[in-house]
Amino acid sequence: MEKEKIKVLFLCTANAARSQMAAGIVKHDFPDSIETYSAGTNPKEVSRLAIMVLDEIGIDISKETSDHLDKYKDMQFDYVITLCDDANENCPVFFGGTKRLHMGFVDPPHSNEPTEENLLQFRNVRDAIHYKMKNFFEAEISRK
Repeated sequence: MEKEKIKVLFLCTANAARSQMAAGIVKHDFPDSIETYSAGTNPKEVSRLAIMVLDEIGIDISKETSDHLDKYKDMQFDYVITLCDDANENCPVFFGGTKRLHMGFVDPPHSNEPTEENLLQFRNVRDAIHYKMKNFFEAEISRK
């Protein structure tokens, strides 16, 4: 019998960068044990720079879409993780039995210009998210 995957929803305001990066990283690192989703309280287009910096480490999120959290209102998740303060404050308490966590990360530039400075800031956020998610979910999976 196949073990049921942990279901995780990552939330950020625009669902353009941090939540997209977190979902892509966790999906890549834990393909057999975690099912990821991402959404925003005010979704915008997926950031070109988020796509670029994840591609640098072999993760493709180029086909992802930016979705409003209402899309998932009837789904059950094991974790709902907010990645920015605004989403944390504006995320309704929905989904019974969900563990709701806040893991704040610096907001990367709101620019699609791939300047060296912008890319550096996106890489720093990507690496911080990667480190935090790897450590958190390795610990969670080992408890199951």
